[in-house]
Amino acid sequence: MRVVYDSKADILTITLRETLIVESDEIKPGVVLDYDASGNIVSMEVLDASLHVLQPTRIEYELTGEPA
Repeated sequence: MRVVYDSKADILTITLRETLIVESDEIKPGVVLDYDASGNIVSMEVLDASLHVLQPTRIEYELTGEPA
């Protein structure tokens, strides 16, 4: 998984899997889901991220439960 914040474009991208994106849908204003050829979600983009995320340049990562 990779998280990238582009401060110039103000877009936060969360990539779950590095693969070819064949379709994208804006499911809500400013929220775009990207899909692979099998219809699996591979990434999510938050447009105008600074309006939705308090600190788009800061990330916390937490593991809960049993390891996969």
